[in-house]
Amino acid sequence: MYKADDTRYEKMTYNRTGKSGLKLPAVSLGLWHNFGHTGDFENMKKMCYTAFDRGITHFDIANNYGPPDGSAEENFGKILKGDFGAYRDEMIISTKAGYYMWPGPYGDFGSRKYLLASLDQSLKRLGLDYVDIFYHHRPDPDTPLEETMGALASAVKSGKALYVGLSNYDGERLSAATEILKDLKVPFIINQNNYSIFNRTIENNGLKETSFRLGKGIIAFSPLAQGLLTDRYLMGIPADSRVRTDGRFLKEGSITEQRLEQIRRLSDLAQKRGQTLAQMALAWVLRDGIVTSVLVGASRPEQILDNIKATENTVFTEEELRLIDEISI
Repeated sequence: MYKADDTRYEKMTYNRTGKSGLKLPAVSLGLWHNFGHTGDFENMKKMCYTAFDRGITHFDIANNYGPPDGSAEENFGKILKGDFGAYRDEMIISTKAGYYMWPGPYGDFGSRKYLLASLDQSLKRLGLDYVDIFYHHRPDPDTPLEETMGALASAVKSGKALYVGLSNYDGERLSAATEILKDLKVPFIINQNNYSIFNRTIENNGLKETSFRLGKGIIAFSPLAQGLLTDRYLMGIPADSRVRTDGRFLKEGSITEQRLEQIRRLSDLAQKRGQTLAQMALAWVLRDGIVTSVLVGASRPEQILDNIKATENTVFTEEELRLIDEISI
């Protein structure tokens, strides 16, 4: 029987999500990889328990996480049903809908039909009555924004979600969505976007500045650039790299000699700061207080413990920031 560590809240940093009342841990656990049916269930449990024992209260999922689609929710639901569910009220559990889930015209993007049906399916797989945060996973160019935001409002009003979030939006679309959700009196509090030393998109498309101006939080996914900002690639591409075993998200062609040289130079800077490359990369995302939390994935518990140490030093000198930009941009 799992019993959570009594000291779990003593060292984790908790940041307020924008101007809302909700606090998230500076490091959150994402179930994008390694929680599908192809993973080891006992290892999944160990990773969840290790995270929670160190103060990670936020577990992030989506309807299509696996493989196969839906299996990450199913496995996390089994962990909750086992001996983890006693701590449900100490957890923030989020899920999303917006990518392809089932055949036909109602299983993708942002219609009211799809979003609410998907949420019902997610709750069933998770074994929950509600999730804490329900995200629209990506913008839908063909569905009126009012319809998509109205579906998120219905999710809250039905009691199936406490808060809502948006993922992969830019600053302009975020502003428009915020006005609609404000009129609907929906607690929209957070944006989830790709952000790392190697991916500055939210700095360039207005999302980061607009989120701060509007008082919305940001949680950054892929803060380690799918593993590039770790020690794994210092000597080239490992044989067991995700590039070779699963090329869906990290392409071998993107790992050029120039990129490897950037990784080595960033690692040297991290060592001078007394951090691993991964710790420095996570700390960099958290450096200015605008990003609420970094969303990390893991294949074993030890990676989670290493990543949490990033919160011990998120302060950078102007020279360090200049060097990181010089190396990476």
